[in-house]
Amino acid sequence: MAISAYPSKLSLPQTNPGVVTVLDYLIIKFPYVKAAVWQQRMAAGKVHWHNGDLINIDTLFQPQQRVYYYREVESEPCIPFIEKIIFQDEHILVAYKPHFLAVTPGGIFVNECLQNRLRRRTGLDHLQALHRLDRVTAGLIIFSVNPETRHIYHALFKSQKVHKTYQAVATINKGENLIGCEWIIKNRIEQSKPRFLMEVTSGDANSHSIIRCVQQTSGQALFELNPITGRTHQLRVHMQTLGWSILNDKYYPRLQALSGDDYTAPLQLLAKEIQFIDPITLQLRHFHSEEILILPFLS
Repeated sequence: MAISAYPSKLSLPQTNPGVVTVLDYLIIKFPYVKAAVWQQRMAAGKVHWHNGDLINIDTLFQPQQRVYYYREVESEPCIPFIEKIIFQDEHILVAYKPHFLAVTPGGIFVNECLQNRLRRRTGLDHLQALHRLDRVTAGLIIFSVNPETRHIYHALFKSQKVHKTYQAVATINKGENLIGCEWIIKNRIEQSKPRFLMEVTSGDANSHSIIRCVQQTSGQALFELNPITGRTHQLRVHMQTLGWSILNDKYYPRLQALSGDDYTAPLQLLAKEIQFIDPITLQLRHFHSEEILILPFLS
């Protein structure tokens, strides 16, 4: 049994969804976690309020209050790749995340995620990721070091003032000449079925990316991608929209059968650069990964 050393947290909604207790809410919030699991966690003192007071099966729902709980799984895989710290000061930490390593706890991963690895490595228990990156995607992630300034950096991402550059390799059609071409993709992306998949739907655009081809061979091409918005799976869906799904993508264009991670065939998507004006120092911050994980596919 793997038990998280750090609590996960959620804020109860302002509007009561029709429940009486916190337990009732957790059951509907996490439909894949059995009620008995929450009952066991509460009995073991693993669910509590922000002030540390324990929550039990009879604790009443309280709008907008934070609930803390400790995730656990029967067996947790060990990801055989190492993260790297690129930069650190009193406000932020920038790290390189390898393929297959989750950013934060989720699914079968509790302690084996980038955030908890870095907390153990640095001793910074308040370290918190400021944005997302798919588990199967490699690249740069920024973490908040100081809880007092965390909201300032969150606002930076929310206002889309962080410029991100990705690289991706995709299979292209024979005879296509794409080098130097640029595509501006704007469409509406919504949750599909199964719910972890995304799809393009009708309606006002909520996603925006700029994609360029910078290198190609007869069968593959290297693309540079700038996401303007940050929808789930946005770049993977936008590449599919153009007709060039990213190499080794198990979700798009077709969902493949469930299987274990193949460490020899990572998704060829890399968060290569992050650039922004630091809201505290007012200096230009420009971080880049020295990893070259996708170029060998262009042999």
